[in-house]
Amino acid sequence: MAWYKEFDWLLIICWVFLLTAGLVAIYSATLGPVSQFLPDYIQNNFYNQLVWVAISLVALVTIQFINPRTIQQLSYLLYVICIILAIATVIWGTEAGGAKRWLVIGNVRFQISEMLKLATILVVANYLTSRRDITTEHIGSALFAIILMIIPSIIIVLQNDAGTAIVLLSIIPVMLFWSGLPYGISLFLISPAIIAYVSVLNWKIGLIFVMILTVAIFFIQKRVWLTTSALIVGILVVIGVQVALHQVLKPHQQARIEAFVNPSIDPQGAGWNVLQAKTAIGSGGFWGKGFLEGTQTQLRFLPEQWTDFIFPVIAEEFGFIGAGSLLLIFAIMFLRLLNIAGEHKHPFAQLVIVGVTTIFFVHFVINLGSAMGLLPVIGLPLPFISYGGSAFLSYTIMLAICLNFDFYKREFSIYS
Repeated sequence: MAWYKEFDWLLIICWVFLLTAGLVAIYSATLGPVSQFLPDYIQNNFYNQLVWVAISLVALVTIQFINPRTIQQLSYLLYVICIILAIATVIWGTEAGGAKRWLVIGNVRFQISEMLKLATILVVANYLTSRRDITTEHIGSALFAIILMIIPSIIIVLQNDAGTAIVLLSIIPVMLFWSGLPYGISLFLISPAIIAYVSVLNWKIGLIFVMILTVAIFFIQKRVWLTTSALIVGILVVIGVQVALHQVLKPHQQARIEAFVNPSIDPQGAGWNVLQAKTAIGSGGFWGKGFLEGTQTQLRFLPEQWTDFIFPVIAEEFGFIGAGSLLLIFAIMFLRLLNIAGEHKHPFAQLVIVGVTTIFFVHFVINLGSAMGLLPVIGLPLPFISYGGSAFLSYTIMLAICLNFDFYKREFSIYS
């Protein structure tokens, strides 16, 4: 059979659609009428992104010629290298926007944490593939896998990049569940995030969710130690959120949380971003205002409209049709990736694809949730859409590895 018939063209079409939508939105947000309000270096964002798209295309094609077993064998080495570079970023990195995320290598400024996501997925997938005892009685393997994911998360927190750390932590329950971790323990791992979210809204609601999730875990797993742990951890999360909100978080972080709960408290300050984003999304209507015609975008009401708030640009100028099409393409990509994972015969490939899908999905949910006021603004880009060269390259490499595993699924099998 011809090689091109084995290639997953549906994922390629999704990638091309998303990068095209991103380039159109970045152009509108930086080179349209809005450019008169922007400094020159921001006006160069569109051309910089074009360069990164070209580099990413080369990377996507090149990865298809690599034996998938080589990718598996190099996972630990890549993990160690990325950890070292991440530590170097904490010490010598360039700070911008309050976070020390970028390491300057020559004339290139690279965000190492983006590649660290992929390295963590690969090393955890490799480790879990070699340990087929992720059960209630053999929980040690799961704990070691969690440590492999927590180490980079801690380093990223030291870079003051909480958003990326949250993304990394999100893959813990998903990859462990796919490896055979029981439902009850998987729910236990997810429950702190759920409790933390509702506790930000109201600590009483947080306690109610603690009780609901504890009861659910008991009926699913029927383990006294697990149920007790869920109750204790849940209460500690509620307390921890309240302490963080009032004692630990910096003033600008507290303002973001307050703006999330009630943007109208400070409409000219902390609530400005969310209010303007929601206005842009709602004003697009069904067909949109037209390319380069969005008032919120072109009059510079939208903040960070080429990165964190790029979705409102698309929704305002292309309306429900444009925004809906974008969401549909993302949904197709997520479902296709999960379908590839489910059909693959090698557990390493399955876990990597599931991990990558989780990364994409969490970015997608948090970015859109922030733009629509459903989640606090923590500064995560929309995959393949938002401006950011190292982010776009890392996303493309992740997708390319998934395509590689699918292309070689007959050769790269647990039975081969």
